[in-house]
Amino acid sequence: MKKLIIILLSVLFPLMCCAQESYKEVKTKAEAGNAEAQVTLGSYYIQGFGVTKDYKQAVSWFRKAAEKGHARGQYLLGLCYDEGIGVAIDYQQAVSWFRKAAEQGYANAQNNLGVCYRKGKGVQMDINQAIFWYRKAAEQGYADAQNNLGFCYITGTGVQKDANQAVFWWSKAAEQGFANAQCNLGLCYRNGDGVDLDFRQAASLFTKAAEQGYADAQYNLGILYYEGKGVLKDTNQAVYWLRKAAAQGHGKAQRTLDELGQ
Repeated sequence: MKKLIIILLSVLFPLMCCAQESYKEVKTKAEAGNAEAQVTLGSYYIQGFGVTKDYKQAVSWFRKAAEKGHARGQYLLGLCYDEGIGVAIDYQQAVSWFRKAAEQGYANAQNNLGVCYRKGKGVQMDINQAIFWYRKAAEQGYADAQNNLGFCYITGTGVQKDANQAVFWWSKAAEQGFANAQCNLGLCYRNGDGVDLDFRQAASLFTKAAEQGYADAQYNLGILYYEGKGVLKDTNQAVYWLRKAAAQGHGKAQRTLDELGQ
């Protein structure tokens, strides 16, 4: 559920900040059939904004908007089915609603539909379809999809392996502050994959992601501090970041701390 709340905040927060409408005002519009208000009201029930949290009510309002063809409502209803929020988990239903929103050009849904195809979740696994939908969303500037597409290029999953293309897409996502992509791009600079070897740039990218709490970046930053690559050698900083990663269950960080006697 935490994942859904985070996604809802990112999708709906701008809308809610701009609209200074009370629960009653939004409900009046929603009951009159306004799809945008129905989506907003559903988000109020998810977050307990001016009303007691009620996930079933949230689903009910998302569904009303989704059935009117509202792309965001379709996407959010798909998320509810994907996460089992207010309804039983049903991946086929999730795919169905993601597809409806994706076909309207809604980037979030395009990316999620790509994930479903890559994992074979609610639909037969199809890497080509995964790439197709990732690209649709990535070309709209959706960072999560750009990161996913970069991963496909670095591993040669569904496309010809191409480190330069991986760097291209990860750079776009990293510029938006997407921690996973910042870490992946940092690894490219650390290893010289698709770019010239540059430990300073690697350290800079790892730091940005590590400060967002991304465990892999915290681990890799800790290693750079321990080795003195791209940063001044600093065992205290190394241990600091390794502990941050280890506290999140990062196995390599935990083993490295054991080896260091920390």
